[in-house]
Amino acid sequence: MTRVFDDQGQSVPVTVIEAGPCIVVDTCTQERDGYAAVRVAFEPIPERKATKPMKGVFAKRKVAPHRVIRELPAPDAQAGASPLEPGQTITVEVFAPGQIVHVTGTSLGRGFAGAMKRHGFSGQRDSHGVSLMHRAVGSIGQSNIARVFPGKRMPGRAGRKRVTVRGLRVVQVDAKRNLLLVRGATPGIRGGLLTVRTAAAAATEKPATAKAAGSKAGGKAGA
Repeated sequence: MTRVFDDQGQSVPVTVIEAGPCIVVDTCTQERDGYAAVRVAFEPIPERKATKPMKGVFAKRKVAPHRVIRELPAPDAQAGASPLEPGQTITVEVFAPGQIVHVTGTSLGRGFAGAMKRHGFSGQRDSHGVSLMHRAVGSIGQSNIARVFPGKRMPGRAGRKRVTVRGLRVVQVDAKRNLLLVRGATPGIRGGLLTVRTAAAAATEKPATAKAAGSKAGGKAGA
């Protein structure tokens, strides 16, 4: 993260996201596929680094190989959005300052964690009646069934899950460098993949996929 200053001189904490450009690789139609969607690609790569199946996917649409492909809901034509065609480029200019967006990514992995850290349990008493069990889970329910019910909140691997941070505000849009500055933090590590969509229904938006950026100018980020 970094910060910028608004017109009143207030410091605004922001995350810098490299949002696109994304290329439309394919479209799914209601008549052919039973649902409407678009497949967009992000981060071009040399052809030698693409697998043979992916080379065929890109060659079919005469698009250069890319590292990431995501299928996203198609813009709603009834809402006035123009349809997307294969080969079309989606840039960061689909967003505007002041717009509210939702950012989806993979959260930071925390490794194997206890129940207090993983689930926010309060733990056992710190004074009388407890010995060497202050951070233990305690009772986990019935003891005569010879098993633990699925979904029981216990110690285990924490983090590294698909998370959506909702209601972030776009502070700045840098079309020349394909950078999107949103107020607040986004999920995941620096350089991780993110999906940024408008706060409207997913069917009425033009999404862009990208990588999560570092605080340095030119760092990778995602939209």
